[in-house]
Formats: sequence, structure tokens, C-alpha cells
Amino acid sequence: MTHQNTTMFHPSTFFLLGIPGLATAHAWISLPFCCTYFIALIGNVTILIVIWTERTLRDPMFFFLVILSATDLALSTTSVPRMLGIFWFNAHEIGFGACVAQMFLIHTFTGMESAVLLAMAFDRYVAICVPLHYTTILTVQVLSGIGVGVVLSTVVLTLPMIYLIYRLPFCNARIIAHTYCEHMGIAKLACASIQINAIYGLFVASFLVLVLVLVGISYGYILCAVFRLKSQEARHKTLGTCTSHAAVMFVFYTPSLFSFLTHRFGRKISPYIHILVANIYVVLPPALNPIIYGVRTKQIRECVIRVFTGK
Repeated sequence: MTHQNTTMFHPSTFFLLGIPGLATAHAWISLPFCCTYFIALIGNVTILIVIWTERTLRDPMFFFLVILSATDLALSTTSVPRMLGIFWFNAHEIGFGACVAQMFLIHTFTGMESAVLLAMAFDRYVAICVPLHYTTILTVQVLSGIGVGVVLSTVVLTLPMIYLIYRLPFCNARIIAHTYCEHMGIAKLACASIQINAIYGLFVASFLVLVLVLVGISYGYILCAVFRLKSQEARHKTLGTCTSHAAVMFVFYTPSLFSFLTHRFGRKISPYIHILVANIYVVLPPALNPIIYGVRTKQIRECVIRVFTGK
């Protein structure tokens, strides 16, 4: 009987609490998240349509932008509709399998977003620091390899989380103090040691930190190249682009790392602050990326006007 208790007691459903301590304000909190999600949908779908229909947009930068927009759509759609269901319809219950699936998808798409941002930083490094070799370095084969690597590396990194959750006994614990399912939020309900889960979570977080360091190194080289440019106009234009990209990195990495680390070291942080910040990185970057990487890119801006106005 003891053996069954430690291996068989997975609840049929979990109860997603929403934002702890702010249940009475859920309707008001839902408004900015709903609007931001709507902007993310419109912006990313527009980017995908424009790049798909315009044959002039075939540079490597647009290849990465397609992957980023698709990832943004998937990340926000995996989490926000469930969140709004909790806020609007009190749809708190979620099946165990559906919860684990949502956990896997959110962590996978978060990792993909991070990997794509690194690839885009590399693209900008090659374009600015070694522009004469841009087409010879970023060939179709290299781009295909990067695309496959982005997907496979994040899937392989996230897959063990499914096993680490299924191996845990949950007994009667069902309430997850969150708006969506994520690894440590589920693991903390287990009535057994979750040390392995915590260690693996930190291992995954260390990859995010490594990617952030590599992005920082790339932009360090880019800035050095920018300050060597003789044209002041070109210097300002490139700096403006780098600043925009850095803003995207800050908006994405800050809340995602905060959420990862708060589960392990942030016991003094109020739960509602933790959950609000955790919700930001699944909805705000997907809404901002089309603006920063799309609208501010001249070729895309002109193509958007041409596609939707017929001029």
C-alpha cells in the first residue's frame, strides 16, 4: 500500500488559483492582459502574413523574425486564454495531463524565444561586424541548421520535466497558486522530495543565463563596431536598432529569470507579485516584438502598408 501511495496518487485535476490575494480584482487585471494578448495576435499574424507574401523579404533576419513571431503566438496562446478563463469564467480546474502539457509547452516556447533572440543577436553581429561575409556565413544550410537547433535543443531540454513531474506522488494536493501550470508550481504540491526537480530547474535557468551572456557579448562586439563607423547617421541608426533589441531582451529575460529564481530563493516575495511578473513574460514580449522588430524595420513597414492598402 505504501508503494502505491508513492507512485499512483496523481490527482485527476488541478485547481489553478489565479493570482493569490487579488481574486476580487481578477476582472480588472484581465483587461490589460486581454488587450496585450490581442495586440500580440494582430502584430505577429501581420508579420507572418507580410513576410510570407512579400518575396523581397528573404534575408536571414526575416527568417528569424518568422520563427520569433510563430514562437510568440504559441507562447501567448498556450497561457493567456487559460488565464482569461480563470479571470472571467472561474474556470479554475485543469486535468493533470493538460496541466503537464501546458507546462511543457510554456517552458519549451520560452526556451525557443530565448534561443531565437540569441540567433537574431548573431545575425546582427554578422551584419554589422563582418558585413562583407554576411551572405557567405548565413547560407540556407546554416539557417536551416539554426532553425532545427532552436527547436530540438529546447524540446530536449524541456522533455525531462515531464518525467520529473510524473514520478512524483501528489496525494490530495490540488491547488496551484498560479494562472497556468509550470514546473516548480506543480512540483511543490508533491508529497515527496522535489530536490531533483529544483536542481533541474536551476540547470534550465542556467541555460537562460548562458544565452543572456552570449547575447551580451554579441552586442558588445556590435557596439564596438558601431563606434568605429565614420558616418554619424549610420551610427545613430545602428545604435537605435541595438537599443530596441536590448529593450526586448530586458523585457523578456528579467521577468522569466525572476520567476525561475523566485520559486527557489524568493520566499519573502509576495505571491501576487511573483505571479504578476510571471504572467508578464508570456504576454508582453509577444506584443512588443512585432512593434520593435517589425514596425521599426523599414522593409516590413513599407510592405505592411503595401499589403493592406494595395499601394
